[in-house]
Amino acid sequence: MKHRKTIKVIDSIMGSGKTSWAIQQMNEASPLDKFIYITPFLNEVERIKKGVQGREFFEPNNRNDEGRKLRSLKDLVVQGKDIASTHALFKTADDELIELLTDSGYTLILDEVMDCVEPVNVRQADIRKLERAGDIEIIDGKVNWTGDPSDNSRYMDIRLIAQAGNLFYYRGQFLVWAFPPAVFDAIGDVYVMTYLFKAQTMKYYYELFSFECEYYGIAEENGRYSLTDYDVAKERRGELYKLIDIYEGKMNDIGERRNAFSVTYLRNKDKAGDVDFFKEISNNIRNYFQNIVKAKRDNVYYSTLKEVEHLVQPRGYKEPRRAKGSEDKTPKVVIPHNVRATNEYAEKWALAYVFNRYMQQDVKVFFQDNGISVNDDLLAVSDLLQWIYRSRIRNGESINLYLPSSRMRELLKRWAEYEI
Repeated sequence: MKHRKTIKVIDSIMGSGKTSWAIQQMNEASPLDKFIYITPFLNEVERIKKGVQGREFFEPNNRNDEGRKLRSLKDLVVQGKDIASTHALFKTADDELIELLTDSGYTLILDEVMDCVEPVNVRQADIRKLERAGDIEIIDGKVNWTGDPSDNSRYMDIRLIAQAGNLFYYRGQFLVWAFPPAVFDAIGDVYVMTYLFKAQTMKYYYELFSFECEYYGIAEENGRYSLTDYDVAKERRGELYKLIDIYEGKMNDIGERRNAFSVTYLRNKDKAGDVDFFKEISNNIRNYFQNIVKAKRDNVYYSTLKEVEHLVQPRGYKEPRRAKGSEDKTPKVVIPHNVRATNEYAEKWALAYVFNRYMQQDVKVFFQDNGISVNDDLLAVSDLLQWIYRSRIRNGESINLYLPSSRMRELLKRWAEYEI
């Protein structure tokens, strides 16, 4: 099946007013219009519920049970309620939800892109076992479930994804799940609000399933927001770049290799037990925060590969301990390297990004095998910019940044000069 819906992409630099436009749009819409607003974080759900006047947004309940929460989402759709929820819940969409959304008249607003394509952890031996048993067949790279349609064995998760038509096999070893494209077909208008959309896997996903994309920018005048033609020249990248004081000095020597701090590089260092490498990084971060920019723990955040975080956390700048029974699990110092769409760190001004971003290899190969070209460099600078923008730079204030990867420093400069 070919999907031909046109997706409206609001591709506008951070802080240009995308969310403000969305709130204005929903405030001024007809009472007959219905909206589903999907955002990465629960606190942004609350922002929408409070910010939109004249209509009430409902959040699917049973927060600690995703199955019941999906049931709640479906009930709200049946009732025709305005809905605000998270990416995590929306990604559990199934055939029943798609059926309920079809011709329902909803407008979908996606605050930030979703990961629509992800690897599925299945061993080669299990794939062969399922083939021999006649439970799956692979035709042109797509995995079809041909076994018991209600199988509840340990392969049930594979069955469910395959039955939904979202499981793929490629290069003899990987299975990839793709978010069901029928969800976007079922809904009326679809808006995606982000920056550098052409760097995101969601853009490649839309290309894979033959969706068209229209690009818009945001303009603000006298407190009112409007959609404009997409124009990259209006981004004023140089102004943002001038607010970033990037460290230049000997502590960057450790990142001179182009692949330094990539996932593979860090994992290999960890596997080899290279204690000296991680100690040097830890010392560099501490020296940068404590001696060079003289920042306290409350002033900083930094990121690296999750699985090596414990090896680089410097003394005096570790994640604070939570009070017993505390429900607040938001990272305070060591945050995800791909964080976006949160205002939690808007007072921070001393940053360290100890990472070198590349697209996950199996996802990259999946797109390439389907004839879709990907841009690793644009993805890297996109994630870095989103990460930087969590800081006080969002308020027009300067920040300090330790960025030891030579590649990432080069990409950030090239972005500022409109070279990528």
